[in-house]
Amino acid sequence: MKNGARTIALTIGDPNGIGPEIAVKAAAALRGSNDVRLILVGDEYVIRHYGERCAPDAKFQRLGPSPSGIIELHPVESLSSTSFRPGHIDADAGRATVAYVAAAIGLVRNGDADAIVGCPHNETAVNAAGIPFSGYPGLIARLTGTPEDKVFMMLVGGGLRILHATLHERIHDALARLTPDLIEEAGLACAATLKRLGVADPRIGVFGINPHAGENGLFGDDDDRITAPAVERLRSAGIAAVGPVGADVILGRKDIDGFVAIYHDQGHIPVKLLAGRNASALSVGSGVLFSSVGHGSAFDIAGQNKADPAAVLRTLRLIGNVPADTEKPIAAGAA
Repeated sequence: MKNGARTIALTIGDPNGIGPEIAVKAAAALRGSNDVRLILVGDEYVIRHYGERCAPDAKFQRLGPSPSGIIELHPVESLSSTSFRPGHIDADAGRATVAYVAAAIGLVRNGDADAIVGCPHNETAVNAAGIPFSGYPGLIARLTGTPEDKVFMMLVGGGLRILHATLHERIHDALARLTPDLIEEAGLACAATLKRLGVADPRIGVFGINPHAGENGLFGDDDDRITAPAVERLRSAGIAAVGPVGADVILGRKDIDGFVAIYHDQGHIPVKLLAGRNASALSVGSGVLFSSVGHGSAFDIAGQNKADPAAVLRTLRLIGNVPADTEKPIAAGAA
């Protein structure tokens, strides 16, 4: 952090989706803020394209000392001009999406940024580029050299913070690889992330694997073998951990700061139900704090100056502790 403000690298996501537009709009809304310093990361010509159309009064400058109100950018030359086609899924755009994230990680490692927020990606485009991709946690793990089973997703929204022990995989496979070690790692990552988000002494709740956390063996011994030992280890490590308890019961407790879900739907359903598209998704455990927005690339409105940057601004406030009243109005003509 510099001068007390957290520096956030904001990647523009899939350049053919709405990512560049909402990134520019968010940067324009926060320009001059004393609470956060933003660095836009992406192809410079794409950023300037949207600057002219969505924030015509904003000024851009490459990374370095700059006057207040100037939007900083870190250029990444990845997308050819022929592949810049807003509204179209393109393998080159998928490859560029990954290049932007890799460059942002470089900024964090060099001490030029404290955290990263990624605008919407497109899984089809990334995979079409020959890059295995099923979500940001796995990508962040590979780019940082972290074992994939140590990088987790935490969804934040609707008053909930839920970290997922497993994520995008067949439920049979997810349950088959559950171990006390994995649940313990998830609990440690959950507690560490809550502290980075400003919770001094976090209390975490661990969901049960089976209904009622197995009900003392009535519904299987999985929780006795896996989640219960992990919770004991967390407590021994000085973490205030509760569980395992059935997710339907423990989610109603107001004294829990964050939860550990066992599989994808167990954690996604309550957050998406309460927060909808306003949720933020954090990839944690790699040592690089990374968050993405909870909606997609919206190719149907890409390039039309119709995209709303609200989700990006909420994610930036979450990561950077940015008060809402620091935002400036975007210039006339911007949607």
